[in-house]
Amino acid sequence: MRNFLKRCLLPAALLVPGLAQAQLTLVENGKAKAEIRLAADDPVNREAAVLLNHFLEKITGTQLPVYEGDTPALKGKVVIGRSTAEAGEDGFLLECRDGGLSVGTGGDKGALYGVVTLLEDYLGVRYYAYQTYTLTPAPTVRIPELRRAETPAFRFRQTFSYGNDDPIYEQWFRLEHQDQIFADNLWVHTFNRLLPASQYGQEHPEYYSFLNGQRRPGDHSQWCLTNPDLFEIVAAKVDSIFKANPGKNMMSISQNDGNNTYCQCEECRKVDEYEGSPSGNIIRFLNKLAERFPDKQFSTLAYLFSMHPPKHVKPLPNVNIMLCDIDCKREVPLTDNASGQDFMKALEGWAAISDNIFVWDYGINFDNMVAPFPNFHILKPNIQLFKKNHATMLFEQVNGQRGTDFAEMRAYMLAKLMWNPELDADSLMLSFMDGYYGKAAPYLFRYQKVMQGALLASDVPLWIYDSPISHKDGMLNRRLMKVYAGLFDRAEEAVADDSLRLAHVQISRLPLQYSELEIERTHPDGDLEAISRKLAVFRERSARYGIEHLNERNNRIADYCRLYESRYLPRPNTNKAAGATVIWNNPPAERYRPIADRAVTDGLYGGASYVESWVGWVGRDADFVLDLGETKEFSSVETDFLLQSGGWVLLPKSVSYAYSDDNRTYTDLGTYEFAEDRDQSIKFVTGKVAADRPVRARYIRVKVQTIGLCPSWHYGVGYPAWFFLDEVTVK
Repeated sequence: MRNFLKRCLLPAALLVPGLAQAQLTLVENGKAKAEIRLAADDPVNREAAVLLNHFLEKITGTQLPVYEGDTPALKGKVVIGRSTAEAGEDGFLLECRDGGLSVGTGGDKGALYGVVTLLEDYLGVRYYAYQTYTLTPAPTVRIPELRRAETPAFRFRQTFSYGNDDPIYEQWFRLEHQDQIFADNLWVHTFNRLLPASQYGQEHPEYYSFLNGQRRPGDHSQWCLTNPDLFEIVAAKVDSIFKANPGKNMMSISQNDGNNTYCQCEECRKVDEYEGSPSGNIIRFLNKLAERFPDKQFSTLAYLFSMHPPKHVKPLPNVNIMLCDIDCKREVPLTDNASGQDFMKALEGWAAISDNIFVWDYGINFDNMVAPFPNFHILKPNIQLFKKNHATMLFEQVNGQRGTDFAEMRAYMLAKLMWNPELDADSLMLSFMDGYYGKAAPYLFRYQKVMQGALLASDVPLWIYDSPISHKDGMLNRRLMKVYAGLFDRAEEAVADDSLRLAHVQISRLPLQYSELEIERTHPDGDLEAISRKLAVFRERSARYGIEHLNERNNRIADYCRLYESRYLPRPNTNKAAGATVIWNNPPAERYRPIADRAVTDGLYGGASYVESWVGWVGRDADFVLDLGETKEFSSVETDFLLQSGGWVLLPKSVSYAYSDDNRTYTDLGTYEFAEDRDQSIKFVTGKVAADRPVRARYIRVKVQTIGLCPSWHYGVGYPAWFFLDEVTVK
């Protein structure tokens, strides 16, 4: 194991807990004194035996012999896989008595998870992150008398962590994957996979959403769920998929990604109005499938437009509701702010009509994953709410990559709380920090608590599409950033002689360093040399530790650093339109008007999130005039635009420029046409026009032509597209 952290103590024997009398000696002075018996020839039982022997060998240098076949006598044996009625699915019964140990199972992976608990709580092995664990070598291992039964709070538990190629990580944290239970990995946003618009859309547009006056088949269009022919085609597809995937009895029949794109034809609208939610049509459709295939499980999304339950129809027992809290803010538990309370209304509504709920919870900043996201204080109360309201399956979409804010600790705590929501969150945090950060732990614990308090005191929401700049006057203000930096300095000093733990600390510091860079670019009077040094440290450490991406759109840190030098580092403002007065003929959307007058000529360029600096229009053209204050000579005009497809922010059709001395008669300078760009990465695109020779004028008119509606390939098919600009430069 690459990141094995060896403990220093070398006791003569392991016996946990302290004074309990030993019932079974597994290894004595490096010699095997017991054997493993598999109660049944089952892959999970064999996996459990391999895991136990793997760590016994690392502790003692030896393994126990493994035999198949149960035995009535326990003495001298570890019997793995006996069925027990004292635990449910994935649960176990550990019982050490009469000189032997039984690892009983309540079904599925119970025996494996019983061995994990034995190793963790009775043999002293601690697993923290990808290939990172501690243990205490000892020549002798004894097991005390014990009897312990556990069943997990949720029958399905998953996080986005980067331990996927570490099988022990997944075993240890009792994680599962959708492809283990969903046929053909059909588990979310499956409409287009089942009925591709590229295959059916042209011949059968009636299968797809009616939006803004016409049928709009597309990769992200929804289905017309009241169409009877559609149902029969889907049922036939479902039948063939289950037959091709024997042993898999669950499938997701769920809306494509995107909001408010549900069908609004007359028949669908009637159902929506009667049921009070677009989920009514979805549940009616799923119930028909559930009746057609009563021995199968069908999961569907309650997501964005379908989050709230229908008023009348109830999902059948074999219809699973995958309820998503994507729109909720994360600074307080779901019960304590308006967005969370709306979700809770939905959760409680579904819980009143279903005991088969799968919660999809979100817990990281997807636009800026390498940025602070201090939500640890809400993990436990939210998971308790899910359990209380009949959720039996839970997916925590967080920390999908190295470098995400305290990724390893977030995954550790969530896995523990998904198994048992009654555990103390601070104790989990401290336990993790002690093992993973060593002597740096006290400083990082203080860092988390100071930032948590600052977040709550700031009254600024914590959002999964935040920018650090959103918090520059709150939890990331100048005074607090100085405190945070001091704590990390002391943390690094504390583990300076421990290269592995120093790496852990420095990786965990990257989100704070990224935030410093993002906030500094909003200060035009910044210290160029100091910022350049910070950028160099961020670039070097990210490269050294293999941290490659900033966000879920896979924008690369190396590209960000290059762009920072050319786009953001303070330089003399040579823009002849700097500080120009803006005259609005067709102003931006209401929410962006407070900053619009200065944002288009202030010399500050926006970042990956449109929550700062950018000025946006939705479904409308832009038209404005820059008054330079006096006649000036120039030869080019360019405008900076944002492409963030996931936020319905697309490039406009064109931008054109004209110039005038009197703001009445204008001469065309030229038009820049934008090519369609379907890339999911976040980009900054310039629309530039240059004259053959310099011209002189006081006024410059900028017109931006929208593409209108989102195209068929996009999440917002049939709905108005946004475009954003943040700087017009005249040279």
